Amino acid sequence: MAVAGPVADADRHISIDAVRGFAILGILLMNIVGMGMPAFAYVDPTYAGGSTGADLWTWAVNNVLTDGKMRALFTMLFGASAVLIAERAEGGRPGPAATHYRRMFWLFVIGMLHAYFLWWGDILVTYGLAGLVIFPFRKLSWKVQLGVGVAVLALLLAANLWEADQLIAMHAAAMAPAASSEAVKTWQEASQLVAPSAQLGQLEIAGYRGGFLDALRVRALAARLIQTYLMPTSEIPEAIGQMFVGMALFRSGFFTLKWSSRGYAAMIAVGYLLAVPVTAWVAWMIWRSGFEPLTINKLEDWQQVTRPLIGLAHAGVVLLIVRSGAAQAVVNRLAAAGRMAFSNYLGTSIITTLVFDGFGLGLYGRLSRFQELAVVLGVWVFILAWSKPWLARFHYGPFEWVWRSLVRWKPQPFVRRRAGTAPATA
Repeated sequence: MAVAGPVADADRHISIDAVRGFAILGILLMNIVGMGMPAFAYVDPTYAGGSTGADLWTWAVNNVLTDGKMRALFTMLFGASAVLIAERAEGGRPGPAATHYRRMFWLFVIGMLHAYFLWWGDILVTYGLAGLVIFPFRKLSWKVQLGVGVAVLALLLAANLWEADQLIAMHAAAMAPAASSEAVKTWQEASQLVAPSAQLGQLEIAGYRGGFLDALRVRALAARLIQTYLMPTSEIPEAIGQMFVGMALFRSGFFTLKWSSRGYAAMIAVGYLLAVPVTAWVAWMIWRSGFEPLTINKLEDWQQVTRPLIGLAHAGVVLLIVRSGAAQAVVNRLAAAGRMAFSNYLGTSIITTLVFDGFGLGLYGRLSRFQELAVVLGVWVFILAWSKPWLARFHYGPFEWVWRSLVRWKPQPFVRRRAGTAPATA
């Protein structure tokens, strides 16, 4: 997601646009689970959505190739765009700092509205807060940025593994023959983070199948829990680390086709030949455990290592296709979707809310994990079909225009008045 003014086509980075478009499509493969069925089904397929046959394979493939990988890629692109937009704002009014911090403020505001009214799994609030941290470090050398990003992610992994071990110890203490009532109570409270009751899932189904206010109450509870417990300790630190990596990759030329083809091939090889098999092994271990909650919690932490690598392998494939000039029609559609990533992200939430909630089609909790892929496909077709024609008529996607106008505090040019004017920058 980005905000900037209309510029000449020569000043664009179609490579960034295409990768962002690919990421915005891929994110829905995982978000759709939390959008259409009880929240914990995202983590545990036995909780809802099915864990056998086609549903199991849907979980497995997504767990290995998309879960966290597309979000990591999208987050790294956000870091890259922060540098790009700051560079283009140099010497202008408002300057780089004012532009960036205004963007983060309005992103936070829009994200809060999005989280409570449309999709509790919103990422915009996290980006708005993490973006406050990274900006002062945008001019560091790319090697330093990469080192900082890796260090932050390593510390987060260590903290999460420690927390997982603490939960295992709590469970052991509660299950001991002479367990104290305090130990049992402590585990019962902590277990809600890794094994929520089935009753909670039923309350979610009832709420989302009800009216607008019923859905709002359930969604607000989920959003509040995410923002209170998960965001400060996990989501924001992870986003900061991945944004630092994204800034470094942009500065090194990864997203702008300045790497050699051999360099992209090496990134693809690391992701697909090393990280994918490791992640597949982790997924197999989770399945073999019967989706035991503490096992899921511990093993999923280790996927924090492989997620960015697999995400960058996906990006490497897209970038090599862009460089080759092949599949130009597909690349152009992806690039248009990427230029309108903000509108497509929010638009996806609007569509899925109307599909799943009771004041729409009321399909919440009625589709299996595999069946939800039909909704994903429909949204993909819509995004790829509307983005390019829209940008032929308007400078920005609708929500990009709102965001930019708020940042500038005045309405920005919207409708194209002459042929040849380029759309909003990456």
